[in-house]
Amino acid sequence: MQRVVSVIKKWWPDFNSTVGFFMLSVFLVWLKTYWAYKTNFSLGVQGTLQEFLLFLNPIPTAIILLGIALYFRGRIAYWLMLLINLVQSIWLFANMLYYREFSDFLSLNIMGSGGSVENNLGKSIAGIIHVSDFLVFVDIIVLIVLLLVKVIKVDKTAVQKRFAALVTVFGVLLMFVGYGIASKDRSGLLTRTFDNNYIVKYLGLNEYAAYNIFKTKQTADVKKEAKASDLDKIKKFVDGKKTLENSVYFGKEKGKNVIMFHLESFQQFLIDYKVNDVEVTPNLNAFYHDQNTLAFDNFYNEVGQGKTADAETMLETGLFGTASGSAMVNYGTSNTYQAVPAILDQQGYTTAAFHGDVASFWNRDNTYKSWGYDYFFSKPYFKDADNANYNIGYGMKDKIFLQDSAKYLEQLPQPFYSKIITVTNHYPYDLDKQNISIEKTTTGDKTVDGYVQTARYLDQAFGEFLTWMKKSGLYDNSMIVLYGDHYGISENHPAAIAKLMGKSSVNSYDLANWQKVPFIVHAPGLQGGINHTYGGEIDVMPTILHLLGVSTSNNVQFGQDLLAPNRKQVVPFRNGDWVSAEYMKYGGNYYVTTTGTKIKPKEDPRAKQIIDETQAYVNKMLTYSDDVQTGDLLRFYTPEGFKKVNKKDYSYKKADGLALLKKMDKQSDTTLIDQHNHTSTMSDYVTDAPELGGQPQTIQQAVSSSESSSEETPTDDAAQQ
Repeated sequence: MQRVVSVIKKWWPDFNSTVGFFMLSVFLVWLKTYWAYKTNFSLGVQGTLQEFLLFLNPIPTAIILLGIALYFRGRIAYWLMLLINLVQSIWLFANMLYYREFSDFLSLNIMGSGGSVENNLGKSIAGIIHVSDFLVFVDIIVLIVLLLVKVIKVDKTAVQKRFAALVTVFGVLLMFVGYGIASKDRSGLLTRTFDNNYIVKYLGLNEYAAYNIFKTKQTADVKKEAKASDLDKIKKFVDGKKTLENSVYFGKEKGKNVIMFHLESFQQFLIDYKVNDVEVTPNLNAFYHDQNTLAFDNFYNEVGQGKTADAETMLETGLFGTASGSAMVNYGTSNTYQAVPAILDQQGYTTAAFHGDVASFWNRDNTYKSWGYDYFFSKPYFKDADNANYNIGYGMKDKIFLQDSAKYLEQLPQPFYSKIITVTNHYPYDLDKQNISIEKTTTGDKTVDGYVQTARYLDQAFGEFLTWMKKSGLYDNSMIVLYGDHYGISENHPAAIAKLMGKSSVNSYDLANWQKVPFIVHAPGLQGGINHTYGGEIDVMPTILHLLGVSTSNNVQFGQDLLAPNRKQVVPFRNGDWVSAEYMKYGGNYYVTTTGTKIKPKEDPRAKQIIDETQAYVNKMLTYSDDVQTGDLLRFYTPEGFKKVNKKDYSYKKADGLALLKKMDKQSDTTLIDQHNHTSTMSDYVTDAPELGGQPQTIQQAVSSSESSSEETPTDDAAQQ
């Protein structure tokens, strides 16, 4: 026994030495990082090799960074190690919170664009934090206490510089060994992948940070070096994707108003979904199944780190959000675009966007000028918009916001193109008791269970707006477009998702389909039905423009008309995964799209060929789209018949916006108010918002209403007729 003890003492680190304290610090940093990998991130680790790399990858940078302290002596070395530990812990902690909500890691651009969203982040973060998250700081506190009470004593002896240098070299070599092993398992790791999960899984969270900083700088340099010829191969690729025009639908809605409804965080599964036999979204359900509604049930969100901003970018410009950060924040102010608002403005449309929060949110106040919006009605335009009771989460409550928006819509010269951005159905899905009219779900996940309550509120707000449109006559001459911008419940809640889906568990196939969001187009007389084509947000721009009779044949845009008879049914995700009509790649796995059967491409030559060709196509789309954005390549190209946007022509200050409305009123007699003998239609707008004196529907009333109307809801078959 004494021999065993002596052996342990011989090899056990002396924590009272600088080197011993260093080794202890490396171990603790490795331990909490590896714990976070396994419990807080969904990295898709498969096989012994990937498990080994995940186990290994926190160690090299821990050695390199903490090893800096070895070049100093005494207390400075100890406190420097604690400080480095703290910085790494804060970085780890921040990524745990961000990943929990967004299934991605923090980037330099996201941190730099924090000002775009910081006014509302506090409440969201408060809902995301778990008590266990603070475990990443416990070791630092313990080490400080042990030092202060002198259980661990400071070694004042200097570490030899040669030893410190060897430690640094060892850390660097270990990092390269890890990278070499990773490259053999995943070729082109840093050149071909769009998925940050791969970089963290194979290399580590700190290495990801360094790589992201390098890529951000590289991206900034691209614009300086870009030239007109860079667009040639992209133009050739885009021209090769052109589709035929659908003779039934092309130009069918020419000259009509367009009202785009941005349904915040709204997922496809909510359509026809019930809680305790009560429809969550009865108004949207009826609208979805209407015989004059085109509804797409295989429509996916394709957002990346920009989330809502990415959705807007795709819908308005036909370009993907960039691989890191928000394109609206990073490029919206300075880049050249040929966006839908500018295209339609030059076709005689008035263009306007509505958002019940500050204009700077996601840099909209600058980006919308680049896109050519005549008006941007943001928070200052709305009466009592700063009233705390009128706001929740990320802006004004939808019922109040939509009623106030109607006051400006009725003043716009027709035809107009408008985008209305709802926000109440946004994480953390809180709603004051007076506005709740449906029970929560019972998954046991507090992040998830309130989701149906805010979705119900959004549905009611939409129902009130639709009723006003019909009463005022606006409905008869408008095409109404609804889209969900991104998921509301991230895939980091698999147990809750399984319960919502009525399953015992979920796999990558289920999570891929969880990315579906609604895309709905409605107009009186439109030939409707449920369309099963596979598409995504990148396809909205050509679809809408073609319905309005506007050709996109000269545009540099990466989507295809969802109604085109020869469209290529491939939906790229921002991380390089994809869904097609035949196969699906998600989370490193492959499936038959229609059945969910998992396949191994190497065992099926035909499948492998199709999958390889699809992956190459997806990679090219994402790369070329990024090239257009990062190089600002559209400054070198103007489509025939399109006039370049001059940002100086637009001002979104309230005084300027109101003055422009008056000026347009004198020059035009096509507003809704004009059509009502210069009388406002707001008396037709009825809301039950309790903040405005209304009587909202109670949960019991919702149950009764659902039971009485269930027999009246049209079926999918009716919608197809």
